[in-house]
Amino acid sequence: MDQVNASVITEFVLLGLAQSLGMQFFLLLVFSLFYMGIILGNLFIVFTVIFDPHLHSPMYIFLANLSLIDLGLSSTTVPRMISDLFTDYKVISFQDCMIQMFFIHVTGGVEMVLLIAMAYDRYTAICKPLHYLTIMNSKTCTLLVIAAWVTGVIHAVSQFVFVINLPFCGPNNVGSFYCDLPRVIKLACMDTYRLEFVVTANSGFISMGTFFFLIISYIFILVTVQQHSSNDLSKAFFTLSAHITVVVMFFVPCMFLYVWPFPTRSLDNFFAIVDFVVTPVLNPVIYTLRNKDMKLAMRRLSRRVSSSRERT
Repeated sequence: MDQVNASVITEFVLLGLAQSLGMQFFLLLVFSLFYMGIILGNLFIVFTVIFDPHLHSPMYIFLANLSLIDLGLSSTTVPRMISDLFTDYKVISFQDCMIQMFFIHVTGGVEMVLLIAMAYDRYTAICKPLHYLTIMNSKTCTLLVIAAWVTGVIHAVSQFVFVINLPFCGPNNVGSFYCDLPRVIKLACMDTYRLEFVVTANSGFISMGTFFFLIISYIFILVTVQQHSSNDLSKAFFTLSAHITVVVMFFVPCMFLYVWPFPTRSLDNFFAIVDFVVTPVLNPVIYTLRNKDMKLAMRRLSRRVSSSRERT
């Protein structure tokens, strides 16, 4: 953070999401309800996976980590969004802006690798069921989780080290309700064309490549299942549909935010809200309502909690 003293700018100005008082109260209600759902839904998945021995398998370990990441991603932005709704002068300090950007990209990088790991897990379970326990053992699962977190940190640091050393001398209007690399870089007092390209390649093109890789992987799984037994195709599609939905909801906003050549403020705000608010609250719903094991585990956990209350 030494660059803070070297830069003229010590704070950035953020934009509001609503101007009218009625819309501000509406967004306050919506964001508060969604954030409460994000906290309760994702923590419930984490605790269910931890305390239910039936869920101590790679798929649910990945799911618990995904829930933690969704909770972390939302917590970097949503509380600030809510607190800024009724603030006339919306500013964020240089340090807080850098921290927000860093954790956004850490969580984004981790989630990207976790979704790849979950796709590999489903491929092994569906296409190689006899070898599943051998391939997806506890060591492999642990290594994949560690790789996800290491990749997320490297992804964030590889961009952050360049941004933290940029000179900022004005203007300081980010042009959005949160700090992110493409918008902050444009405020630097120097030519940042190469750095903008690095950010686009690191966040945008990698997101796009990973998205198409995952979609092709799911198609390959379905084709493989159909070749072996067409009767199992609908079952496999039902199993994978939750994963496909999560992949689409995560990567499509990322591609628009970092690669779309014709950005507009309203479109950027919409996709950012989808990433920070909508997707994290829908992921627990998608994975619990469409998963028999999770529903059974939640019932067992509920019975354990109710029985412990009766004893007290």
